[in-house]
Amino acid sequence: MSAPLGIGIRSGSYGSLDKQVQNGAARKASKMLKEKEKERLFLWICKFAGRKKVGMLFLCLISAAVFIWVLYVGKGEDSPEGNTVPSISVNESVSTNDSTSEISTTNAMGLTTKLLLPPLPPGYFLGYHLPPGHPCNSFTLPPPPADKKRTGPRPCPVCYLPVEEAIGLMPTLPSPSPILRNLTYVYEENLSRDGEFGGSEFGGYPTLKKRNDSFDIRESMSVHCGFVRGFKPGCNTGFDIDEADLLEMEQCNGVVVASAIFGNFDEINEPKNISDYSRNTVCFLMFVDKETEKYLSSSGRLGISKKIGLWRVIVARNLPYADARRTGKIPKLLLHRLVPNARYSIWLDGKLELVVDPYQILERFLWRKNATFAISKHYRRFDVFVEAEANKAAGKYDNASIDFQIEFYKREGLTPYTEAKLPPLISDVPEGCVIVREHVPISNLFTCLWFNEVDRFTSRDQISFSTVRDKILSRVDFHFNMFLDCERRNFVVQKYHRDLLLRLAPPVAFANSPPPPPSPPPPLPVLETSPEKVVNSPIRRGTGRRGRDRRSGSRRHRKVVAGSREMEPT
Repeated sequence: MSAPLGIGIRSGSYGSLDKQVQNGAARKASKMLKEKEKERLFLWICKFAGRKKVGMLFLCLISAAVFIWVLYVGKGEDSPEGNTVPSISVNESVSTNDSTSEISTTNAMGLTTKLLLPPLPPGYFLGYHLPPGHPCNSFTLPPPPADKKRTGPRPCPVCYLPVEEAIGLMPTLPSPSPILRNLTYVYEENLSRDGEFGGSEFGGYPTLKKRNDSFDIRESMSVHCGFVRGFKPGCNTGFDIDEADLLEMEQCNGVVVASAIFGNFDEINEPKNISDYSRNTVCFLMFVDKETEKYLSSSGRLGISKKIGLWRVIVARNLPYADARRTGKIPKLLLHRLVPNARYSIWLDGKLELVVDPYQILERFLWRKNATFAISKHYRRFDVFVEAEANKAAGKYDNASIDFQIEFYKREGLTPYTEAKLPPLISDVPEGCVIVREHVPISNLFTCLWFNEVDRFTSRDQISFSTVRDKILSRVDFHFNMFLDCERRNFVVQKYHRDLLLRLAPPVAFANSPPPPPSPPPPLPVLETSPEKVVNSPIRRGTGRRGRDRRSGSRRHRKVVAGSREMEPT
C-alpha cells in the first residue's frame, strides 16, 4: 500500500503521468506548427524581397527601427538618473551640488534601503583654452626696436582679448586652493614677546618656530597676518579707517584695483581706457595718510565726495610704521584683509598709471594661465644677492640690516639663481609694483607670509619674495605666474615720484618788471637848433655775447627736459 500511496502523492503534487504525456505531445505539435509558419513567412519574404520596391520598403523599415533604438539608448545614457559625472560649463568650471545625495537600493526580499552620501566637494574653476586658430595662440613677441638712444626698459605688445570677451570669461567659481581650505588670522589682545625675533605691535612678534610652522601647509591654518590687536582690520588695530570707508570696502565683492600714497610721495594718476562696465563694477581704492589728504584738499582735488576721478580716497590713521615705504606694504600685501569679500585684485604702486581695462588684465595674466597669483620679473636683475647689493648701493635701506637678512636666508638654504629653476621660475627678483591675484586661501597665505618677512626684516620686499615663494612651492602646487617686465609696462605707465617732478619742473617766470635801461650819457653841445641837424648820442648796446648766452641757456634747458624723458623712474 505504500507504493500506490507514494505515486498518488507525486501525482497530486506534479500532475498525473498521463496528463504529462498529453501535455508534452501538445507542446511538440504546437512547436512544429510555429516552425512551419516561420518557414512560410520566410518563403513569402524571399518571394517578394526580390522585387525592387518591396526590397526598398523593407530596407527603410529596418533603418527606421535602428534609428529609433539608437535614440532610445542615447536618451537613457544622458538621463540625469543614469549619469553622475559633473557637468562642465563653458569656462570649464566643475559644477556640482553641495547638498547630500540619496541612493535607494532594493534587495531580493523586496526591502528598500536608503543610503545618504556625503556632499560633493564644491566646484572650482579649472581654466580654459582659447579656440584653435585664435590669434593669441600664435602670438609671439617681436624683436625689440634697435634704438641706440634708448637702452632702458620699454613696453612690448600683449595679446589681450576685447573687453566684452574678457568680461564674459570671468569665472563664476573660485580656483582650487591646494591642501589649504580654511585660513584664519591670529588675534592677540595682549602681545607676547617671548622668543621675539623681529616683528612689531601691528604684525605681532611670532617666534621662529611659529614662522617655520606657517610654511607647513595644512587643511586649516591660523597665521599672523597683521592687524593682530583687533578682530576687524581697520578698527583700533593700527592703520585705522573710518567706519563709512570700511562699509564701502565690504561692498566690493568682485574686482578691486588698489593703490596707495603715503608721505605725499606721488601724484594721483587717473586710470585710462576703462570700460563703462568696469567703471560700474570695479572698486578703485586709493589709500592715503593725513599728510597726503591735506595736500589733496588744499589743492582742491579732494572734496566731500572722497573721490578723485575713479579713485575713492581712503584715509588711514594711526599708522603703525614711521617708514612710509613699509606702511605701503599693508594695503599692498594685506588687501584681502581690508576688502574681505573681493574675488580678484590688482595692486598698483602710487607712481603708476593704469591704461588697460582691469578685466583684460585679469583674463590675460590669471584666467588664461589658470593662475591665482601673477607678478612680473625685474627688468634687469634676477638674483637675490645681486638685488641686495643694488639696494645697498642705492641707499634703499640700512646696509647692516640687508646683510643680516641675506645671511639668515643663506643659513636656510638660499642660493644664487640658476637656470635649473626654469621653467616656470624665470627670476628670483620681482618688479613688485604690480600684483595681480585671486583671493583664495593659498594666495592669501602667500601674501601674509610675505608681509611677515617684511615686518620682521627689511621693507625691501624683493629680497624676501623668493624665499616665501619657494617654501610654499616646495609643499603645494601653487598656481603661480611670473610674466615679463615689458608686459607689465604695456598696461601701466610709470611716472616719476613727486619730488623728482618738482626738480624737473621748468623754472617759474617771475612777474616782476624788468630793470629800467641805463640812462643815456649827456648829449653833446648843440651847434644848430634846426630839427634836421640835431645830433643825438648813439645808444650803447650790450655785447652779442648776451644773446649767445640766452640761446645756449635755452639749449641747456631743452637738454634737461629731453634727459628727463630718458631717466629711469625709481
